[in-house]
Amino acid sequence: MIRVIITIIALTVFLSSYTEIAGVTSGSDVKIENVKVEYLTNPVGIDKKNPGMSWELNSRNRNVIQEAYQIIVSSSVEKLNKNDGDMWNTGKVNSNKTINITYNGKTPESCSTYFWKVKVWTNKGETQWSKTTKWTMALTSPAEWRAKWIGLDRLFPGENKDSLHSRLAARYMRKDINLNGGIKKAVVNICGLGLYELYFNGKKVGSQVLAPTVSDYFKRAYYNSFDVTSMVTSGKNAIGVTLGNGRFFSMRPIPFSYVDPNTHYGFPKLLFQLEVEFKNGTKQVIISDETWKVTPYGPIRANNEYDGEEYDARKEMPGWNKTGFNDSDWLPVELVKAPTSNIMAQPNPNIKIMDVIHPVSVKEIKPGIFIFDMSQNMVGWTQIKAHGKKGSTVKMRFAERLNDDGTIYTENLRTALCEDVYTFKGTGTEIWEPAFTYHGFRYVEVTGLDYKPTPETLTGKVVYDEMETTGHLETSNKTINSILKNAFHGIRGNYRGMPTDCPQRDERQGWLGDRSVNSYGESFIFNNNLLYTKWITDIADAQNDSGAVPNVAPPYLPHYWDNMTWPASILTIPGHMYHQFGNLQVIADNYGVMKKYLDYMRGRYMKDYLLCKDVFGDWCMPPEGPTIIWSSDPKRITPGDYLGSVYYYYSLKLMNQYALLLRKDNEAVQFLSLADSVKTAINNAFFNKDSNYYANNTITANALALYHGLVPDGLRDKIFKNIVDKTVNDYNSHISTGLVGSQWIMRTLSDNGRPDLAYKFASNTDYPSWGYMVENGATTIWELWNGNTADPKMNSGNHVMLLGDFVVWCYEYLAGIKSDSAYAGFSKIVMDPLQVDGLDFVNSSYKSVRGIIKSEWKKENSEFSWEVSIPANTFAEIHIPAADIHSVLEGGKSIEKSPDIKLLGYKNGRAVLQIASGSYAFTSTTTK
Repeated sequence: MIRVIITIIALTVFLSSYTEIAGVTSGSDVKIENVKVEYLTNPVGIDKKNPGMSWELNSRNRNVIQEAYQIIVSSSVEKLNKNDGDMWNTGKVNSNKTINITYNGKTPESCSTYFWKVKVWTNKGETQWSKTTKWTMALTSPAEWRAKWIGLDRLFPGENKDSLHSRLAARYMRKDINLNGGIKKAVVNICGLGLYELYFNGKKVGSQVLAPTVSDYFKRAYYNSFDVTSMVTSGKNAIGVTLGNGRFFSMRPIPFSYVDPNTHYGFPKLLFQLEVEFKNGTKQVIISDETWKVTPYGPIRANNEYDGEEYDARKEMPGWNKTGFNDSDWLPVELVKAPTSNIMAQPNPNIKIMDVIHPVSVKEIKPGIFIFDMSQNMVGWTQIKAHGKKGSTVKMRFAERLNDDGTIYTENLRTALCEDVYTFKGTGTEIWEPAFTYHGFRYVEVTGLDYKPTPETLTGKVVYDEMETTGHLETSNKTINSILKNAFHGIRGNYRGMPTDCPQRDERQGWLGDRSVNSYGESFIFNNNLLYTKWITDIADAQNDSGAVPNVAPPYLPHYWDNMTWPASILTIPGHMYHQFGNLQVIADNYGVMKKYLDYMRGRYMKDYLLCKDVFGDWCMPPEGPTIIWSSDPKRITPGDYLGSVYYYYSLKLMNQYALLLRKDNEAVQFLSLADSVKTAINNAFFNKDSNYYANNTITANALALYHGLVPDGLRDKIFKNIVDKTVNDYNSHISTGLVGSQWIMRTLSDNGRPDLAYKFASNTDYPSWGYMVENGATTIWELWNGNTADPKMNSGNHVMLLGDFVVWCYEYLAGIKSDSAYAGFSKIVMDPLQVDGLDFVNSSYKSVRGIIKSEWKKENSEFSWEVSIPANTFAEIHIPAADIHSVLEGGKSIEKSPDIKLLGYKNGRAVLQIASGSYAFTSTTTK
């Protein structure tokens, strides 16, 4: 976990989501870029009356500092072009803030569009106005919902909800409408549960899939908004909606494998409201009500995220979502009970098709059985392009691995069928892909074709939450590069509106423990701020009245086991979002939830200042045998009472910092006082003074004590020596930690003088290591260190929990890109690239909330060169390996000649400089 800022700096409340607009350059050579509202990619459907506004500055010049800004918000483009800020005109505001500026103008109206622009004053001159951007409001008050929930709360022939494999066909809904007048604007708000696809006049609205985002539907449901002005016409129009099951209609209503049944919320249902404004100033509202028609007899005969989708093309209804369709044999919809009264505009982008992968081969392993190799363990589905006789079926089964005989390996899928079935209508070449399921797979078994397919028969569609890829890192070490590539594919493959543990078997849940420090590392690769901010809301919603937080959120598996290490993510992740993105709001919004959880655990389990409660321990550490999942060796198992106590101490320290940020000084003192008492108790109970180790002397136990500051003064070196000795002698310089210990191990080794050992962990290719996974064909990260040999019940090929702090270490230590702990969101950057034997170069970049940070270094013999780019309106402290300060040059010249470089000192073989924004080319000699 990051060491979150204690210094309080002036911050505006952060509000999530974004839209991106290119900038305009002026004579000052400063560009305003990435102008954003609420960070939403599509700025339609904001229900906050005071959205957040942000922008970035870019310049070829050095030392660019924003001194003031002016924002103008107007109700029309025409007014904005005249600088008529009838909604808000800040005037010139003396401030260097560029993120999270809270809108403070007139109250925006529901379904209205607003236009805005910004200009800034810098020490280099005044910019021109940015390009115009806009946002559209959703419904700003629950009272503005006039729509009614509609659906069919019953089963039809062939459907069931009480067996292991629940089965329900998609519900197709439609309505013809008349819009009388010239249309000025049309905005639709839709909540289709569990999943929906929306059509106007035969055309799908939006590019999203598997929408809306998931939630605990008893607590809240999210709706999406779309500007459909271009899709509707004056006169007759048709609305069509297809409803899938998603997480709403339980996938596993009875106990399965060794897992509890999924939470069941009900049958699919729809809430729909179309707001139309005509050119003559009148308005019309179309809602979901009793006048709609519905059928469960369309082509999607079954859909289940675990089992797949069945589609019968013979049952297609041409024109069902267009005007003039005869729906006389359809059923009238029923008014149904609302799942919740808390209907909110979705705060995070939807899932989309983000990539396309083509098979590299297809093999016929037995007559009529074809295996397609996608070359990459991916998440999504395949589009099939094939032909067959009317009524014949083609089945696609999905798997991550192959058996020795070339057949697909499915044991690790447990009860998940992971298959799509398509029935041909027999009209020549037919193209199809599912709408309401997804799979985790590399291999696809295709059966049912009466001819030999080619690789072009299938196309892989990769789906995950729409977000920007922000990080790039390449090193001279091929193993590290491969691990990072696997991490990239594994992370994106588990973004499903929540961060899931795995995408393939009958689980796919938001386990809190999997993403504690991992969320931090992931934030270097992806802009995951919105996803994790929303997920923290899921966790808060899952907290029960007593204060307990479950292990899984949303609580589709209701595991309230009073754990300490897993639920602690409710505290750790907001700190990551603040540190990386300047997101203070997620801390403010959930401060009470965090406090309630700690109070609950303290009141129920604390004795003599020890919190002796942990369920999972250091989950999935390397066991003592290749076929074992959970070790039974007490020397390897870090005691749960120690883990629970340390994580409680760690949580109190976080709360102290959060209280300071929120100006709750009295509470900050209370948290710190309790933390001191817990620290004393831990040392009294678990510190072995004779042998200088904690608990039972596992690497995890000692690393936690070091990283979190538990070790008494003067003894850190002795504790660390225990870590090194055990690692080298007992584990042959290989990693020995599980989910908990791996979150801290790479940084602990590096911070205490053995970065070479951390580099060894990252470079190893034999068991256990991340490189071992690569050497054994992994293209994502395994659930287990021995994932190729252990019991198939737990050998998911696409997990990220064991990444620990590996990605953080790569970006902050190898590349040297880190936000200063006292300056949230990279307003001050610390760059101190790790130097270890065997690593010759690192090329990296990271698109922070303030702009692109670049770090590209290489060393040849005793020469070190480093190209650095620092975003405008920021500054950096950099540490350059050098024999002395006189050997450091920038652009071939002495650093003393640059007004943008300040020498801070020379320490530990490094020249420490403060540099202003801009691009630099440093060189130095590392030996005299």
